[in-house]
Amino acid sequence: MTDCGCDKAKAELEEYLHNELCASDVQDIREHLANCADCTSEHHVGRVLTEAVQRACRETAPETLRAQVLFSIREIQATH
Repeated sequence: MTDCGCDKAKAELEEYLHNELCASDVQDIREHLANCADCTSEHHVGRVLTEAVQRACRETAPETLRAQVLFSIREIQATH
């Protein structure tokens, strides 16, 4: 494989983080990340953000808050 370069690595970073690339592109990105501190830094930030969003999506609102929100929505819907 050859180094794919920063432009390709940065353009495909999101897909790389979500395992949405073909095997050859994954290998190209991995090789590039192994040799480029700047892209490795961006990859780290992207990974941390992705993990934070995934954790947040697993959390649920307390039942009292959920009930309040649903009540407010129903009140608004009833007046429109």
